[in-house]
Amino acid sequence: MKLLVFLFYALKSSKFLLTGGTMLLSMVTYAFIFGWQYAVGFVLLIFCHEMGHFLAARQRGLNVGAPTFIPFVGAWIQLKDLPHDVETEAYVGLAGPVAGTIASLAVYFLARDQQSGLLMALAYSGMMLNLFNLIPLSPLDGGRITAIISPKMWWIGVPILGGLFLFHPSPMLLLIAVLALPQLLNRRADLDRPAGYYTVSLNKRVEYAVWYLGLTLLLASMSYSLHQHLRA
Repeated sequence: MKLLVFLFYALKSSKFLLTGGTMLLSMVTYAFIFGWQYAVGFVLLIFCHEMGHFLAARQRGLNVGAPTFIPFVGAWIQLKDLPHDVETEAYVGLAGPVAGTIASLAVYFLARDQQSGLLMALAYSGMMLNLFNLIPLSPLDGGRITAIISPKMWWIGVPILGGLFLFHPSPMLLLIAVLALPQLLNRRADLDRPAGYYTVSLNKRVEYAVWYLGLTLLLASMSYSLHQHLRA
């Protein structure tokens, strides 16, 4: 464990090594609990999700850091430039779950073809991971996407997060709640955001609403179906 901690700090000097090193750290940590095959697959699914954000941010001309992984927390990319407007924020936020869902679906179809219980479990984990990220509460992806529809939707995420905590208490859920609270109470307090940040056409609001609801329904139905299959 001391060696892993040393590697984590030693690799921080390079973006590529930071991503690779923290991925390896996560794989090794998960491998002790779930086995190396599941650990590798799970971390790669997270990587696909984060690369969706990374590529979307680059496409919109934002300066963005490489993905960084932390075991049992997940991963994130650091946006060094703030999005220009809420549509850009929603675009980058949506790209992660879309990429993660595509990767999870690919694993699912491969699992069906190979009749693999391991791959089916990975597909389920990927679906649940992306569904969780769609909770409409910032700083989760769902909060960034629903901001373009209406920031009032963030209040829907409060009982969802609370219910999850009652069902499965987790420090990570508490961390999300702490990060979300200031934005819930005063969402326009961020003075770095330019005037007109939330100004967007009705067509764009509807477009992102369709994407968000469609993706949520797909992931929810797939997660339920895979859960039933794995139980059987």
